[in-house]
Amino acid sequence: MGLKTHGTMAVDWENRIDFDRLRRERLQKAKDLLAKSSMGSLLCFDMNNVRYLTATHIGTWAQDKANRFTLLPQNDEPILWDFGSAAKHHALNCPWLGPERSRPGISMLRGAMTPEMGRAEDVAKKIRLELEMRGLHKEPVGIDIIELPVLFALQREGIEVVDGQQLMSEARVIKTQDEIALLNTSAMMVDAAYDELYRAMKPGLRENEAVGLVSKVLYDLGSEYVEAVNAISGERCNPHPHVFSDRVLRPGDPVYYDILHSYMGYRTCYYRCFTIGYASHAMVDAYKRCRDYLDAAIELVRPGRTTAEIAAVWPKATDFGFPNEEAAFALQYGHGIGLAIWEKPVISRLVSFEHPVEIKPGMVFALETFWPSTDGWSAARIEEEIVVTPTGHEVITRFPAEQLLVAGAHYYTVNGPLPTTRESEAAPSERVLEMIETSAKTERVGV
Repeated sequence: MGLKTHGTMAVDWENRIDFDRLRRERLQKAKDLLAKSSMGSLLCFDMNNVRYLTATHIGTWAQDKANRFTLLPQNDEPILWDFGSAAKHHALNCPWLGPERSRPGISMLRGAMTPEMGRAEDVAKKIRLELEMRGLHKEPVGIDIIELPVLFALQREGIEVVDGQQLMSEARVIKTQDEIALLNTSAMMVDAAYDELYRAMKPGLRENEAVGLVSKVLYDLGSEYVEAVNAISGERCNPHPHVFSDRVLRPGDPVYYDILHSYMGYRTCYYRCFTIGYASHAMVDAYKRCRDYLDAAIELVRPGRTTAEIAAVWPKATDFGFPNEEAAFALQYGHGIGLAIWEKPVISRLVSFEHPVEIKPGMVFALETFWPSTDGWSAARIEEEIVVTPTGHEVITRFPAEQLLVAGAHYYTVNGPLPTTRESEAAPSERVLEMIETSAKTERVGV
């Protein structure tokens, strides 16, 4: 294993994550791509892109507001407009931004500020003035995401708006060494959460209780944001609903989880699958097939391969009960992972054959597979996160998943341990069969 695992603190006595280098290298990658583009500047409202460019963060409550924004002009440093007092805080505590580059600025709060309040026009004017000062007001402005009133206000100011989202996606696709270290640390936390969850699972535990347990473990370890814990059990496993409920675990249940959280902004997408007490033969077979598809994909991960080659080893949607690839999307799936859980490259039979992407060192992505069992209701779901190295790959999700794990108490009969692979309805013993046959004979002779 080439990647090191440290604690979550910075120390003076060991070389760990270098946050100054992280900030410099992320920004430089965006600057380099901007310099090669036809755009005069980038304007970002996506919180992940704002963080990538400015290394600022005000809490995940703001993740969906599209209110903070940053402008990166050609041959210049980013300017950040932030939420109220956060601007002053960053001016005091984020010296890498430079003087006067952390400023208050309020957009529309996803429509909470109504059009007549003039916030869209205020944002557009701020941007125009900065561009005019640099002679860039006649150059296209690349934007990642935006509220439509702000877009229209920028256009009324004479600004040409183009797609800047792809430039930022391209900047983020190859991770720096510190980004990879953060992703590895984030995965380490989920390893621990799965260990606690495995020990806690038993009949009577509810899906939502599992979510609470995982969340506590992660936050105690230093997680910044538990984005979701998909806890799916029993009859809910097939089809996959992608959301937890209050369902209660029962003996023989299949259960799979996806744990999504972030450490210093860097996410996980990390499925594991279990059964409670015992597993049916159908579930064991489904898990093996799910794992085989995943292992076949992982084996192909190395520089020079393509996303099409990986997608080709996965089954067609029609092979497991779906009419087409769109209907089965994300069940046999790969996706980049970084400041967002879904980044480039996307690996799917839906798009990868027509639009293959070359796999390169420094990519980090998750591969996830699904397979329904023959009983019609249970299913297996597994996922691994992978770093592409110069010569191959390294898996950073370490909680064991090579074989199906059985959670809960181990039961004992007078003859020894109860088998952990069995059908839900036990086969009748020879003595029971003999009693049934005797009863049937008695009925026939009229005794």
